[in-house]
Amino acid sequence: MMFSFIIQNQNPGFQFYPSPLCTLTFHHQSTTATKMAAASATALSAALSSLSLNRKPSLSSSHHRHSAAAKTPLPLHLLSNKTLRRLPPPKVNPADLQTTIYPDDDPEGVSTFSPPERPEDFIAPPSFDDGPMESEEDIARAYEEIYGPAYSGETLLGNDVYVMDAKVKKATGFGSKTKKEKVRDGFDERVVQVRRVTKVVKGGKQMHFRAIVVVGDKQGNVGVGVGKAKEVVSAVQKSALNARRNIVSVPMTKYKTFPHRSEADYGAARVMLRPASPGTGVIAGGSVRIVLELAGVENALGKQLGSNNALNNARATVVAVQKMRQFREVAEERGIPMEELWK
Repeated sequence: MMFSFIIQNQNPGFQFYPSPLCTLTFHHQSTTATKMAAASATALSAALSSLSLNRKPSLSSSHHRHSAAAKTPLPLHLLSNKTLRRLPPPKVNPADLQTTIYPDDDPEGVSTFSPPERPEDFIAPPSFDDGPMESEEDIARAYEEIYGPAYSGETLLGNDVYVMDAKVKKATGFGSKTKKEKVRDGFDERVVQVRRVTKVVKGGKQMHFRAIVVVGDKQGNVGVGVGKAKEVVSAVQKSALNARRNIVSVPMTKYKTFPHRSEADYGAARVMLRPASPGTGVIAGGSVRIVLELAGVENALGKQLGSNNALNNARATVVAVQKMRQFREVAEERGIPMEELWK
């Protein structure tokens, strides 16, 4: 009985499996011999299948120790942020969870809320619907207090209804056909001086016009203002608005004159004012005369003692007028009747 084995294996790096890679060739002479050869070949192939054609060398004990040490996890404070982000989330063991059971609670019972007792001096607040009904004026006043004056031009709190005029584009100025109406508030305007002024800047010179305006109602109220603009009309309007913001009161007697003499200076200008008898008129020059006339003074003497600057003399006149006091004011301060002032 003869049999031979032909092992076909092209890659020695794999495990040896005889069923697809082993081919058996038999030279049999009888049926019994064939069966015996088949049994021997099956046993041999089973023995060969447990063997590996390429065995890796066994690792040394020191190598095992190094690999075990490498697999030991590092503490969290030694790991980088990138490594911490890659770590899986911790798993919670259900056996570690503790469940607290309150034996006094009745799960089937109904829990009721018992509010605290009110104090003896407690007074219930009134209901929202019990209060008095608000009138339309109250509602408008509350609306104006929150949002400001309405565009209707009516105010209940004394606010400026023209506060939004600055946001409206003005149609006046050079090249416009519309003319702005003068403000009719009882004040007369008089232009004292208009001069051309120049401002030197990096790119050259900028030319503007400066206007000095005096306003007054001839009832004891007068103001001096100054304004600059690129146009004469705009400069006069600005100065008139500035003068209305600086109104002062001029004390006068029944004869339309000053109660006493006064002197004041503003800058290098110095002004002297004296009362005059009825029929004298206003004897003064320059801007002093304009201020006194618009204030309503009919009998007075004025003199410019210092600089001839129109703006400084006008403001010095206003300062001199502010220093004056009526006889009754002085009597009230002293606590005596007015008749004793001339004793």
